[in-house]
Amino acid sequence: MSRGAVIALMLGGAALAQPVPGASLLAPLDGPGASPSPPWREVLLPQQTLPRTRFTRVELDGQGALRIESPGSYGNLVHALAQPVDPQAQLSWRWRLDQAIEGADLQRKGGDDAGLKVCVLMDAPLEGIPFVERQQLRLARWLSGEPLPSATLCYVWDRSLPAGSVLPNAYTRRVRWMVLQGRDSPLGQWREERRMLRADVLAVFGDELRELPRISAVLVGADADNSGGHGRGYLAGLALR
Repeated sequence: MSRGAVIALMLGGAALAQPVPGASLLAPLDGPGASPSPPWREVLLPQQTLPRTRFTRVELDGQGALRIESPGSYGNLVHALAQPVDPQAQLSWRWRLDQAIEGADLQRKGGDDAGLKVCVLMDAPLEGIPFVERQQLRLARWLSGEPLPSATLCYVWDRSLPAGSVLPNAYTRRVRWMVLQGRDSPLGQWREERRMLRADVLAVFGDELRELPRISAVLVGADADNSGGHGRGYLAGLALR
Protein backbone atom coordinates (compact mmCIF):
# COMPACT_ATOMS: atom_id res chain seq x y z
CA MET A 1 0.00 0.00 0.00
CA SER A 2 1.60 3.25 -1.16
CA ARG A 3 1.12 6.70 0.36
CA GLY A 4 -1.56 7.24 -2.26
CA ALA A 5 -3.23 4.05 -1.11
CA VAL A 6 -3.18 5.30 2.47
CA ILE A 7 -4.95 8.48 1.35
CA ALA A 8 -7.46 6.40 -0.60
CA LEU A 9 -8.13 4.25 2.44
CA MET A 10 -8.55 7.35 4.60
CA LEU A 11 -10.89 8.93 2.03
CA GLY A 12 -13.34 6.15 2.71
CA GLY A 13 -14.90 8.11 5.55
CA ALA A 14 -15.48 11.30 3.59
CA ALA A 15 -19.15 10.83 2.67
CA LEU A 16 -21.90 9.98 5.16
CA ALA A 17 -24.78 7.63 4.49
CA GLN A 18 -27.84 6.95 6.59
CA PRO A 19 -27.56 3.65 8.51
CA VAL A 20 -29.94 0.83 7.69
CA PRO A 21 -32.57 0.29 10.42
CA GLY A 22 -32.27 -2.96 12.33
CA ALA A 23 -29.76 -4.85 14.39
CA SER A 24 -26.75 -3.92 12.27
CA LEU A 25 -25.60 -0.44 11.30
CA LEU A 26 -24.21 -1.87 8.05
CA ALA A 27 -26.13 -2.76 4.90
CA PRO A 28 -25.51 -6.39 3.82
CA LEU A 29 -22.54 -7.02 1.56
CA ASP A 30 -23.63 -10.52 0.60
CA GLY A 31 -27.21 -9.83 -0.51
CA PRO A 32 -28.81 -10.16 -3.96
CA GLY A 33 -27.23 -8.61 -7.04
CA ALA A 34 -23.90 -9.06 -8.79
CA SER A 35 -22.06 -6.39 -6.81
CA PRO A 36 -22.55 -4.41 -3.59
CA SER A 37 -24.76 -1.33 -3.83
CA PRO A 38 -25.09 1.95 -1.86
CA PRO A 39 -24.48 2.81 0.89
CA TRP A 40 -21.39 0.71 0.09
CA ARG A 41 -19.15 2.53 -2.38
CA GLU A 42 -15.86 1.80 -4.11
CA VAL A 43 -12.82 3.83 -3.07
CA LEU A 44 -9.69 3.72 -5.25
CA LEU A 45 -6.35 5.46 -5.46
CA PRO A 46 -6.28 9.03 -6.77
CA GLN A 47 -6.09 8.72 -10.59
CA GLN A 48 -5.66 4.95 -10.26
CA THR A 49 -4.19 3.12 -13.25
CA LEU A 50 -3.72 -0.22 -11.47
CA PRO A 51 -6.31 -2.97 -11.87
CA ARG A 52 -9.23 -2.67 -9.45
CA THR A 53 -9.78 -5.22 -6.72
CA ARG A 54 -12.85 -7.19 -7.79
CA PHE A 55 -15.87 -7.50 -5.50
CA THR A 56 -18.49 -10.04 -6.61
CA ARG A 57 -21.50 -11.49 -4.79
CA VAL A 58 -21.54 -15.29 -5.06
CA GLU A 59 -23.05 -18.42 -3.51
CA LEU A 60 -20.47 -20.48 -1.63
CA ASP A 61 -20.99 -23.44 0.70
CA GLY A 62 -24.72 -22.85 0.64
CA GLN A 63 -24.56 -19.21 1.69
CA GLY A 64 -24.24 -15.80 0.13
CA ALA A 65 -20.72 -14.36 0.22
CA LEU A 66 -18.65 -11.54 -1.22
CA ARG A 67 -15.71 -12.75 -3.30
CA ILE A 68 -12.74 -10.37 -3.04
CA GLU A 69 -10.05 -10.90 -5.67
CA SER A 70 -6.88 -8.83 -5.98
CA PRO A 71 -4.85 -9.53 -9.17
CA GLY A 72 -1.99 -7.06 -8.61
CA SER A 73 -4.74 -4.60 -7.77
CA TYR A 74 -6.00 -2.05 -5.27
CA GLY A 75 -9.53 -1.25 -4.10
CA ASN A 76 -11.85 -0.89 -1.12
CA LEU A 77 -15.56 -0.93 -0.38
CA VAL A 78 -16.59 1.63 2.25
CA HIS A 79 -19.76 2.09 4.30
CA ALA A 80 -19.95 5.51 5.99
CA LEU A 81 -21.80 5.87 9.30
CA ALA A 82 -24.04 8.81 10.08
CA GLN A 83 -24.73 8.10 13.74
CA PRO A 84 -22.56 7.51 16.82
CA VAL A 85 -21.51 3.94 17.53
CA ASP A 86 -22.04 2.62 21.05
CA PRO A 87 -18.76 2.13 22.99
CA GLN A 88 -19.74 -1.52 23.52
CA ALA A 89 -20.30 -2.12 19.79
CA GLN A 90 -19.28 -5.46 18.32
CA LEU A 91 -18.07 -6.02 14.77
CA SER A 92 -18.58 -9.56 13.48
CA TRP A 93 -18.10 -11.41 10.19
CA ARG A 94 -17.03 -14.68 8.58
CA TRP A 95 -14.16 -14.93 6.11
CA ARG A 96 -11.90 -17.38 4.32
CA LEU A 97 -8.73 -16.91 2.32
CA ASP A 98 -8.35 -19.28 -0.61
CA GLN A 99 -5.32 -17.78 -2.37
CA ALA A 100 -2.65 -15.95 -0.38
CA ILE A 101 -0.63 -13.14 -1.95
CA GLU A 102 2.92 -14.27 -2.69
CA GLY A 103 5.44 -11.70 -1.49
CA ALA A 104 3.06 -9.91 0.87
CA ASP A 105 4.82 -8.64 4.01
CA LEU A 106 3.13 -5.95 6.11
CA GLN A 107 6.45 -5.11 7.79
CA ARG A 108 7.92 -3.50 4.65
CA LYS A 109 6.66 -1.04 2.04
CA GLY A 110 7.42 -3.35 -0.88
CA GLY A 111 5.18 -6.05 0.55
CA ASP A 112 2.48 -3.93 2.17
CA ASP A 113 -0.45 -5.91 0.73
CA ALA A 114 -3.46 -7.52 2.41
CA GLY A 115 -5.18 -10.68 1.22
CA LEU A 116 -8.31 -9.71 3.17
CA LYS A 117 -8.95 -6.76 5.48
CA VAL A 118 -11.80 -5.27 7.48
CA CYS A 119 -11.07 -1.75 8.72
CA VAL A 120 -12.65 0.73 11.12
CA LEU A 121 -12.09 4.43 10.29
CA MET A 122 -12.17 6.85 13.24
CA ASP A 123 -12.05 10.54 14.11
CA ALA A 124 -9.51 10.43 16.93
CA PRO A 125 -8.76 13.70 18.78
CA LEU A 126 -5.84 15.50 17.15
CA GLU A 127 -4.29 16.50 20.46
CA GLY A 128 -3.38 12.88 21.16
CA ILE A 129 -1.46 12.49 17.89
CA PRO A 130 2.30 13.19 17.83
CA PHE A 131 3.13 16.64 16.46
CA VAL A 132 4.74 15.58 13.15
CA GLU A 133 1.95 13.11 12.34
CA ARG A 134 -0.64 15.71 13.29
CA GLN A 135 0.87 18.19 10.84
CA GLN A 136 1.06 15.55 8.11
CA LEU A 137 -2.61 14.73 8.65
CA ARG A 138 -3.58 18.39 8.46
CA LEU A 139 -1.62 18.73 5.20
CA ALA A 140 -3.28 15.62 3.75
CA ARG A 141 -6.71 16.98 4.69
CA TRP A 142 -5.89 20.31 3.07
CA LEU A 143 -4.57 18.73 -0.14
CA SER A 144 -7.49 16.32 -0.47
CA GLY A 145 -10.18 18.73 0.68
CA GLU A 146 -11.64 15.84 2.71
CA PRO A 147 -12.04 15.27 6.48
CA LEU A 148 -9.68 12.28 6.47
CA PRO A 149 -9.97 9.97 9.50
CA SER A 150 -7.18 10.41 12.03
CA ALA A 151 -6.99 6.74 13.04
CA THR A 152 -7.75 3.49 11.22
CA LEU A 153 -7.68 -0.02 12.68
CA CYS A 154 -7.47 -2.78 10.08
CA TYR A 155 -8.14 -6.39 10.94
CA VAL A 156 -6.22 -8.50 8.43
CA TRP A 157 -5.74 -12.08 7.26
CA ASP A 158 -1.99 -12.29 6.63
CA ARG A 159 0.15 -15.33 5.83
CA SER A 160 3.49 -13.72 6.70
CA LEU A 161 2.85 -13.01 10.41
CA PRO A 162 1.49 -14.99 13.36
CA ALA A 163 -2.05 -14.38 14.51
CA GLY A 164 -2.17 -11.76 17.26
CA SER A 165 0.48 -9.53 15.68
CA VAL A 166 -0.14 -5.78 15.97
CA LEU A 167 1.91 -3.34 13.90
CA PRO A 168 1.72 0.06 12.18
CA ASN A 169 1.24 0.42 8.46
CA ALA A 170 4.60 0.63 6.70
CA TYR A 171 3.74 4.12 5.40
CA THR A 172 1.89 5.75 8.28
CA ARG A 173 1.07 5.12 11.95
CA ARG A 174 -2.39 6.58 11.29
CA VAL A 175 -3.23 3.07 10.03
CA ARG A 176 -2.48 0.08 12.23
CA TRP A 177 -2.88 -3.63 11.61
CA MET A 178 -4.23 -6.38 13.86
CA VAL A 179 -3.57 -9.85 12.42
CA LEU A 180 -6.51 -12.12 13.29
CA GLN A 181 -5.65 -15.01 10.97
CA GLY A 182 -1.94 -15.59 10.40
CA ARG A 183 0.67 -17.88 8.95
CA ASP A 184 -0.78 -21.00 10.62
CA SER A 185 -4.39 -20.37 9.58
CA PRO A 186 -5.47 -22.92 6.95
CA LEU A 187 -6.55 -21.71 3.52
CA GLY A 188 -10.00 -22.46 2.15
CA GLN A 189 -11.72 -22.69 5.54
CA TRP A 190 -14.25 -20.28 7.02
CA ARG A 191 -13.28 -18.45 10.21
CA GLU A 192 -15.69 -16.46 12.35
CA GLU A 193 -14.66 -13.19 14.04
CA ARG A 194 -16.37 -11.25 16.83
CA ARG A 195 -14.48 -8.15 17.93
CA MET A 196 -15.28 -5.67 20.69
CA LEU A 197 -14.24 -2.41 19.07
CA ARG A 198 -13.43 -0.42 22.19
CA ALA A 199 -11.07 -3.07 23.53
CA ASP A 200 -9.30 -3.53 20.21
CA VAL A 201 -8.97 0.18 19.45
CA LEU A 202 -7.52 0.92 22.88
CA ALA A 203 -5.15 -2.04 22.58
CA VAL A 204 -3.82 -0.84 19.22
CA PHE A 205 -4.00 2.95 19.73
CA GLY A 206 -3.48 2.94 23.50
CA ASP A 207 -0.51 5.29 23.15
CA GLU A 208 -2.93 7.98 21.95
CA LEU A 209 -6.47 7.12 23.07
CA ARG A 210 -8.30 6.47 26.32
CA GLU A 211 -11.80 6.09 24.89
CA LEU A 212 -13.32 4.85 21.65
CA PRO A 213 -13.47 7.85 19.26
CA ARG A 214 -16.24 8.48 16.77
CA ILE A 215 -16.32 5.81 14.05
CA SER A 216 -16.88 7.38 10.64
CA ALA A 217 -16.87 4.29 8.38
CA VAL A 218 -16.23 0.58 7.96
CA LEU A 219 -14.12 -0.66 5.05
CA VAL A 220 -13.45 -4.05 3.46
CA GLY A 221 -10.89 -4.79 0.78
CA ALA A 222 -7.71 -6.41 -0.44
CA ASP A 223 -4.68 -5.20 -2.36
CA ALA A 224 -1.68 -6.67 -4.13
CA ASP A 225 -0.33 -3.52 -5.77
CA ASN A 226 3.09 -3.60 -4.08
CA SER A 227 3.95 -7.28 -4.46
CA GLY A 228 2.22 -7.77 -7.81
CA GLY A 229 0.73 -10.99 -6.46
CA HIS A 230 -2.80 -12.36 -6.73
CA GLY A 231 -5.10 -12.94 -3.76
CA ARG A 232 -8.61 -14.36 -3.47
CA GLY A 233 -10.88 -14.65 -0.47
CA TYR A 234 -14.48 -14.43 0.71
CA LEU A 235 -16.40 -12.42 3.29
CA ALA A 236 -19.90 -12.99 4.69
CA GLY A 237 -22.20 -11.83 7.49
CA LEU A 238 -20.46 -8.52 8.23
CA ALA A 239 -22.42 -6.72 10.95
CA LEU A 240 -21.89 -3.85 13.40
CA ARG A 241 -24.16 -4.12 16.44
